[in-house]
Amino acid sequence: MKLFIVGGNSPTAKDLIEVLRKRRIRFQAPPDKYFDPSDPVEIAKLVTEAEPTQLINLADFISTNHSALRRAETTEDRCYQINSRLPAVLSEVCDHLNIPIIHLSNAYVFDGIKKLGYNENDDTNPQGVYGLASLQGERAIRQHQNHIVIRSGWLFGKKKKGLIKSWIRVAKKNRGQVPVTRRRLSPTYTGHLAKAILAVIQQVDCDASVWGTYHYSDLETKREIEFVEQVIKYAANDDEPIYQLLDSINIVEQDVHAPEIFNSTLSSKKIFDTFGIKQKSWHGDLQEVIKTLYEGVYRSAGAVPENESTESDAA
Repeated sequence: MKLFIVGGNSPTAKDLIEVLRKRRIRFQAPPDKYFDPSDPVEIAKLVTEAEPTQLINLADFISTNHSALRRAETTEDRCYQINSRLPAVLSEVCDHLNIPIIHLSNAYVFDGIKKLGYNENDDTNPQGVYGLASLQGERAIRQHQNHIVIRSGWLFGKKKKGLIKSWIRVAKKNRGQVPVTRRRLSPTYTGHLAKAILAVIQQVDCDASVWGTYHYSDLETKREIEFVEQVIKYAANDDEPIYQLLDSINIVEQDVHAPEIFNSTLSSKKIFDTFGIKQKSWHGDLQEVIKTLYEGVYRSAGAVPENESTESDAA
């Protein structure tokens, strides 16, 4: 098995690469600059020379920063480049080389009005540029018979913690008041998603005929207000100012406005039934991610390093 990873700089890709190295699985993950969909010949050449047995596309417009969901509305072309045109090129290349492609998508292909978690048979109806581009990308991937599309839950991780960091900072700045969106989500640790992707890869390598679309998210859906409460609670273990504010925390819900959606929760039954991939709890990993915010910092000071981007200031 030899893997070719596109979007190697994304948080999920970094976790996947870490696992691949530990298990000594061969892979290549060229820098993102080599994947300009306006130059399909160069992309085809790059993939062909690598001679992979599978291609894994983890490139995504908002992979590192959820604030890019709204930015996609004003930078449409860049979003379509990454989430629509690039998957189309990769699908054509994989079809020509007769190798499977695994593609990461998201819940924003739905409209968010369903009360229960979305399953793979639910109708799509994206509410913004990001969702529209993602849906076009999925459709392009499906043009190649040997494909797997995995839609993931709302992601956080050691390389994707901008919103978590922002919530903590806002709580301290506003003396405990934190605005959140009135939405329900499926928190999912990027490390768990990476391992789920690897489990799929391994079964595809065994020639399993499992082509199609799947959902993966961690256990226990939450309203954003509930998730932020957990963030603040865990942060108080390492952050004295947050600990002092616990009794005065006031998390205020604001209405959902497109392109954000009210419900982005996903049902992971199909991926369990097909691959035996079980959902995992995110709580312990959320605690570990929050701890990394304070590594090397005098904890009683409650400081958060300034050299990491937050959701509001990252590019």
